[in-house]
Amino acid sequence: MRLVLVGPPGAGKGTQAQFLASHYSIPHISTGDIMRANIKASTPLGLEVKAYMERGELVSDSVTNEMVRNRLNEADASHGFLLDGFPRNVGQAEVLRAILSEKKTPLDAVLELSIKTSEIVARLSGRRICRNCGKAWHVDFEPTQADGTCDACQGELYQREDDKEEVITRRLQVFEEQTAPIISFYRTEGLLITINASGSVSEITERAITALSRIH
Repeated sequence: MRLVLVGPPGAGKGTQAQFLASHYSIPHISTGDIMRANIKASTPLGLEVKAYMERGELVSDSVTNEMVRNRLNEADASHGFLLDGFPRNVGQAEVLRAILSEKKTPLDAVLELSIKTSEIVARLSGRRICRNCGKAWHVDFEPTQADGTCDACQGELYQREDDKEEVITRRLQVFEEQTAPIISFYRTEGLLITINASGSVSEITERAITALSRIH
């Protein structure tokens, strides 16, 4: 299975990526992980990424594309992969198509996790993180016994800046601006499968596997 996962912040991509990668016995490849691995190994591309980050700039498409190309050439990706966080724009989608065309291994599907904006805001704005152990809680879905205190270690809970409602709204606007063209691109290519990302983790995973089983 060669799969791209797309969806807005808070749709549960990271969680679903882990379950789907395990189900299909394929590597979960995220651009963040690739970048961190390159930086850690001090590869030429990793040094370029580090320089971008130190300047507070977004990593260029050309560097990102090359890192993804290298990662897809590794042995564990030869029988399939799940890409998460790439492509982010139509240019990157065209590069990915060219990379896979050279290898004669086209994508099987692009899975879109679709969810209402109001539900995303509720999911993310209610999240609280422990300053001490890093565990995530939720004021509605997984509350702690005492307000503001972690049940696991009694540490103080806080709300991340990017989980504040006004920041979430802006993140969703950026996602719509950047990603709507990719969804159109893959719909035109006949690769897009959209599932409802509301409900429990297991329900969403089951929906995804059922939808993907129709093409594989």
